[in-house]
This record gives sequence, C-alpha cells and structure tokens, in this order.
Amino acid sequence: MQKKHTNSNRGMRIAAKVQTIVAEILRDNYGDDAIVSGVSLVGAVAHGGLQFVRLYYYSRNEDTAAVQKRLDEIVRSVRFELAARMNQKYVPDIRFEYDDTLERASRIDDILNNLDVGD
Repeated sequence: MQKKHTNSNRGMRIAAKVQTIVAEILRDNYGDDAIVSGVSLVGAVAHGGLQFVRLYYYSRNEDTAAVQKRLDEIVRSVRFELAARMNQKYVPDIRFEYDDTLERASRIDDILNNLDVGD
C-alpha cells in the first residue's frame, strides 16, 4: 500500500492567497482610513490546520497600538469580504500582528555601529 502524498505547501499557498486578497481589501475598502491606509502586509503564516492565518504588517504610523486596535475593529468585516472573494469551502480566521523586523534590524545596526572596535 502506497502512502498518500500530502502537499506540504498548501498552508503556504493559502496564507499567500489570504495575504494578497486582504491587502486588496484594505486598499479597496479602507484606503481613505488614515490609520489603515498606512498598513502594508509583509507576511502571512497559516496555523492550526489552516484554521487561521496570522497576517504580519508594518505601518508608517508610529502609534502601533492605535493601528492594532483599528485592525482588530475591522477584522470581522475584512474576513467577511475575504469569504466573498475566495473560492474555497472554508475561509480561515485572520489575525493581524505587527512585524517589528525593521525596528529590530535598525537597533542591531545601531549597536554594531557604536561598538568600540580596538585596532
């Protein structure tokens, strides 16, 4: 009996599809929202057997708490629109999470630049 081959890339494909569609939804439906319009989705990861997708974002707005609060407020309507745009039987829950990679990289650069290098 041959073992059934499973597609290990399915989670990555679903996450990428959700990221693309949610970015379009944010652009189309919330482009005039001062807080949401500065949000860029930078990554997505599917979790829990594809039951939910965590969307990582970066924002030009420095008040990350206000951005997160606003995204939490609109997540239900975004998911509703996502269900309308996806051709799938099941639409995963979505969660927004701030990606602080750029800030961490900047702090590391600052530390490295300020190291006292002895000759």
